Parts: sequence; C-alpha cells; structure tokens
Amino acid sequence: MTETIAFIGLGNMGGPMAANLVKAGHAVSGFDLSEASRSAAAAQGVKPVTSLADAVAGAGIVVTMLPAGRHVLSVWTELMALVKPGTLLIDSSTIDVESARKAHQMAADNGCKSVDAPVSGGIGGAAAGTLTFMVGGSADSFAQAQPILEAMGRKIVHCGDAGSGQAAKICNNMILGVTMAAVGEAFALGERLGLSHQALFDVASTSSGQCWSINSYCPVPGPVPTSPANNDYKPGFATALMLKDLRLAQEAALASGASTPLGAEAAQLYGLFDKLGHGGEDFSAIIKFFRDKAA
Repeated sequence: MTETIAFIGLGNMGGPMAANLVKAGHAVSGFDLSEASRSAAAAQGVKPVTSLADAVAGAGIVVTMLPAGRHVLSVWTELMALVKPGTLLIDSSTIDVESARKAHQMAADNGCKSVDAPVSGGIGGAAAGTLTFMVGGSADSFAQAQPILEAMGRKIVHCGDAGSGQAAKICNNMILGVTMAAVGEAFALGERLGLSHQALFDVASTSSGQCWSINSYCPVPGPVPTSPANNDYKPGFATALMLKDLRLAQEAALASGASTPLGAEAAQLYGLFDKLGHGGEDFSAIIKFFRDKAA
C-alpha cells in the first residue's frame, strides 16, 4: 500500500533510506538542514522541503534519522505540534535508551504510535536496502511499521517494548567494537611473528577465532576483498560512530548497574584512536593503533 511519508534527516544513512522508500512506491517528502543533502535526495525522487511543517503536511508516517538523543527529542517536540493523532513515528537514529523512551512517551501523550528502530548495516546496507532493523515498541506499532521498514531493510526484528531496539543496537555494537579490537590486536601480533595475513585469516576464519570482524570485515587488505581495508579504510562505519555507540553502551551499563569491562576498554581504545585523528576512517582501522603501539 502506498503511504505518504515524511523523512527527517537525509544524511549518509537517511538519504539512501528515503530513496528506497521512493523505490517501493511511497510518496516521500524529505527535510534536512543541509541543502546538499536535500538536493541529493531529490535526485533519488524524494520531494525536498525546507521545513518540518512542509515535510509532515499530509503524512501519515514520519521517519527520523538524526545524530543523537537531544536532536530526536528536539525534533519530536516540534513534531507533536504538527502531526495528527494516529500518525506513526519511526525513529531510526541510534540514541540512548532513556531518550528513546521519552520520545515514545511524547508520542503516546499525543495519540501517536511509535517505534524506535535503529539499524545495522552501514552506508552500504542503507543504499542496498539490506539493513537490519532492531525495533522497540508495542505490537500494534510494530505491525504498522514493519512494511515500511521492509522497504529499507532485509531483516526486521521486534526486540520488545519502548527502547528495546536501542538496547539491542548498543549491545550488538559493543560486541562488534570489542571483537574488532581483538581481531586488530591479533593481526598486528601475527605481523610481528611473521605470519601472512592470508595464513592467519585461513586459520581463524575457519576455527574457534571466527567472527564477523574476521570473516566478513577483515581489517587487513586481501582476505575479504569487500572490506574497507582494501579501500584505504574509507568508512562503511566510521570510528567516530563506533565510539558514539560504545559510549552509549557505557552510559547504559552505568545506569543499569551492569558490568562491562571489555566494553569499557573498547570505548577507551576507540576514544584514543579518535583523538589521534582517525575518527573519519572505518572503525576497522583500529589495527593501526596496535601497530603503532607495538612499534
């Protein structure tokens, strides 16, 4: 069924996601503070507008893809004065669980349905429409959001009530940050010991060391041709974004009383790597940090 959708936030992720909604036959109005982002989205069939009010006019569904919790709460506060009761609000930003729950409450207070639906899959997944969505919200809200999310992703998982999507996202990315750091250490050690990248990959990728960070995203050139290591670490998922997610995980751990020593160490490592000027490189470039430390 064709829907009229407002898409707020047309950056590296939001722009391709909005374009995939257009490809699925939906009428999409897009708003972003960046004129360049609006123009890029327009080239993909999104109707560019210059205000939130223009974006949501006539829309039964609003999707937001924004940098942080404070941005989501600010935009949703404005939206509450603009959208009609019954509007479905989908937030695909990666934000803290507390802010996500506040946004849900805001929607409920205004008679709107809502889901938090952060994504995994990076810029490539956004463009290809193969993202994984981790969704939090009521069963009714999820059922309404699912066909919209399926136009942008390959796997849609209902994780539970309000905020559960964000909780799943930060737990998943804490695993990813920790494992990539471990893989980077191992390959840096292997280099010191005279192992070829291919030899270590052939062993680890088929034995007890196998993990996504090796098998699908190996941080050295060669073994996995599609990994950013073969493209000068041009980001599929930037170091600065990994650091953001690791810090969100640590905030959640502190608030809930969870013990996450490996997550804390990974946050520390990526924080140092970011301060050294690598924030714009892919997070798998963390291997450079271990090579430098070993030198």
